[in-house]
Amino acid sequence: MNLELSPRPGAATPTAMVRAQISMELRLLARNGEQLLLTLVIPLLLLVFGTHSDKVVDLGPGRSIDIVAPGVLALAIMSTSFTSLAIATGFERRYGALKRLGASPLPRSGLLLGKIGAIVLLEIVQLTVLSLVALALGWEPHGGVSSIGWLVVLALLSTAAFGSLALLIAGTLRAEATLVVANLVYVLLLTGGAVLVPLSRYPDGAQHVLRLLPSGALGQGLRDVFDGGAPGVMAVSVLLVWSLVAGSLTARTFKWE
Repeated sequence: MNLELSPRPGAATPTAMVRAQISMELRLLARNGEQLLLTLVIPLLLLVFGTHSDKVVDLGPGRSIDIVAPGVLALAIMSTSFTSLAIATGFERRYGALKRLGASPLPRSGLLLGKIGAIVLLEIVQLTVLSLVALALGWEPHGGVSSIGWLVVLALLSTAAFGSLALLIAGTLRAEATLVVANLVYVLLLTGGAVLVPLSRYPDGAQHVLRLLPSGALGQGLRDVFDGGAPGVMAVSVLLVWSLVAGSLTARTFKWE
């Protein structure tokens, strides 16, 4: 029996391209052990020492661990989907790795989805580890299954927002400038972005501004969720708007080299 093989030229489907890009991004992340260690160790240290943070910072009424734990989860999402992603992508541009991808059928939107998809998988591991450590330290979250569902929603929205901002910076600035900007924004949001410290502990004027930042929306949203409620419409809307606006700008302005 003769079998004739006929060629089928053409680009892969968008879904297949994104799936292949996610697989490649995961392999690259696995090779960068120092970066993975950093994105997990810093939140873990803050989680452990945050149980005694009421002696340094006024976190308001309630147990410190119940206030700090949701903030540490928010910090883990931010550090992975923003700082780590921006720095890695910036240096990929510098060394020409993205230039090769630019010559492939992969569109800018496919690169965005591939990188964010890999980040989401990494965050699943991060959030699981941090949650187990927090529970071991005495964290008592409320809300049951609904709180887990809201965690997934907020994590996806914030990952899209922070990830789009990371690629926006990395795709337009030089690698050295990306390194400085990403670390500076990370420190500013960590210390004054309503991530670890609840919004209620800031002055009234500052609260209005911080509510409009993705860090403030995510941090307060997670606290509301694990207090047994639901995130406010404001928090969800802020994350959604940041995702759409930053994602659109990134898809249009990202430079492969």
